[in-house]
Amino acid sequence: MIIPGILFKSQTSFSSISNLKLNLKSFLNPKFTLQFNPISSLKVVWRKDSTLDKAIENDKRYKLCARVVKEVLKEPGQAIPLRYLDKRRERLRLNVGVKTFINNNPGLFDTYYDRIRPKSNLVPFLRPSNRLRNFLEEEKRIYDENEQLVVSKLCKLLMMSRYKVISVDKLVHVKREFGLPNDFLVNLVPNYSNYFRLTGSPGEGQSFLELVEWNPEFAKSVIEQRAEEESQLTGIRVRPNFNYNLPPGFSLRKEMREWVRDWLELDYISPYEDVSHLDQASREMEKRMVAVLHELLSLSLLKRVPVPILGKFTNDYRFSNAFSSAFTRHSGIFYMSLKGGIKTAVLREAYKGDELIDKDPLLGIKDKFVELLEEGWRERAEMLRVQREQVKKDMEMMAAKNGN
Repeated sequence: MIIPGILFKSQTSFSSISNLKLNLKSFLNPKFTLQFNPISSLKVVWRKDSTLDKAIENDKRYKLCARVVKEVLKEPGQAIPLRYLDKRRERLRLNVGVKTFINNNPGLFDTYYDRIRPKSNLVPFLRPSNRLRNFLEEEKRIYDENEQLVVSKLCKLLMMSRYKVISVDKLVHVKREFGLPNDFLVNLVPNYSNYFRLTGSPGEGQSFLELVEWNPEFAKSVIEQRAEEESQLTGIRVRPNFNYNLPPGFSLRKEMREWVRDWLELDYISPYEDVSHLDQASREMEKRMVAVLHELLSLSLLKRVPVPILGKFTNDYRFSNAFSSAFTRHSGIFYMSLKGGIKTAVLREAYKGDELIDKDPLLGIKDKFVELLEEGWRERAEMLRVQREQVKKDMEMMAAKNGN
């Protein structure tokens, strides 16, 4: 639909925002100017989305296992005394003992006995099982196949930042969310000196990863790419804009509906565009901040990121101090889950029900790990079934013997 002076994004959906209609007479009136309420005065009540919460709940057991595996793998020799790991239960958010965890998730570790010190008693140790080692080889293969994707992600994270440089500590902290390999600073960054420069000494104080070369092919957001593809498909120029879909039963007050309508009509500001000239409190800066948040979630593996992790980049990406309110203010774009006591920003358009629509190629690593876990769970279930049948048989034989 084309309106004089404005090109609408063809797929922008307003769901239950039935009154988000443009006043054509006002736009045809040259004296007309859009009226915006101050962003700080806009309030939207948070509402639970059970479907997207379920998507987070589905990964709960997988993430717990991944944390424990990571803890063992980072130990010298990739082995750890069982009692040492048991002392870290609180940090790992492990609500059962390590022995119980191992029994519930067979196939991850082998248990063996060794001495912590030369003359100490033998104690149980944990080390990766052969299955887990096979998975680690498969993980490396998937990373190798998708190395260019990882490089582009890392470049994009730097290109959106204010000074094209980000603290190494921050990047290491978010590597899991964006699918960066554990050794990306050692085995990836040095191979792409045309893109990256590492300053300082990682592990010995402050160090930073700096962008060396700006690649125009990377400086195109998911929204801009989508608009280009639609334009080529339809032969009609499509203006980049956000998909706006409110969940069923969700409605906005009239004041907020009008604000959203007018805000969506602002020109899209690419997250890779220089916005040093924009005022931090302006509506244009709000548009740009939402664009950055949308792009960050799009680059993430699961199209969702814990809000505290995004908050670490407040200065790098010029977010306002109250940036997290954007997730409820723009409820047609994002959902902020409170599942597990952690605020998690979710990109609505990335999900159909509780399933991802387009999976990141690096999610193949997660799929392989889940296969490993499920194989162990099936074996445990079969073992318990056999045990129950044996107990039943023993009880029947005992009953028959007592009867005789």
